[in-house]
Amino acid sequence: MALHFIVQYHALMTVDAESLSAVIGSRVRHERTKHGWTLDQLAEVARVSRRMVVNVEQGAMNPSIGTLLRLSDALGVGLPALVEPPHRERARLTRAGDGAALWKGSAGGQGVLVAGTEPPDVVELWDWRLAPGEEHESEAHSQGTRELLQVHEGALVVTVADDAFTLAPGDALAFMGDEEHSYSNPGDVLTRFSLTVYEPGVGSGHRVETRHA
Repeated sequence: MALHFIVQYHALMTVDAESLSAVIGSRVRHERTKHGWTLDQLAEVARVSRRMVVNVEQGAMNPSIGTLLRLSDALGVGLPALVEPPHRERARLTRAGDGAALWKGSAGGQGVLVAGTEPPDVVELWDWRLAPGEEHESEAHSQGTRELLQVHEGALVVTVADDAFTLAPGDALAFMGDEEHSYSNPGDVLTRFSLTVYEPGVGSGHRVETRHA
């Protein structure tokens, strides 16, 4: 079973969004089965609809980052594990272009998860690109989540709760990820930034309950 999943992962990881959805669906189903949960039980713990779980497992949709976070939290595996096979390597290399594009904007922007660590304290590394006028809104993550970002190109406005910060190339920002926040490109050229997300205590049993709806 594990070997089959790894082969499927390497065959699909670097192609299109439809194939990525299939990989994510297979991983969610695999982890749910390990827990001995029904579809209804996972839906209840993750606080999503049963139909959502069915669609994700069937690869019938491209779920939002918020939905993936809820599912990965409920399963206790962390978001990176939904797009990667189990691994115990000392080091893992992700080549340029091989990350998982988990968000796509209407004008061509992308949020790509390029690396991540295992539970219980999960660290995610993202490569973000926002086209002019694009915005990504994020719900409040679980309690204790922290985010660090640095702008490489263009301008970026980060809004955390009621505070807005305008960043230029080279500027960096550290903030609490357990409040509602957003990233937007107010300029007329592409914005690119790196984002690191630290999520402590994944799988400890309190994360889903503390996430805001």
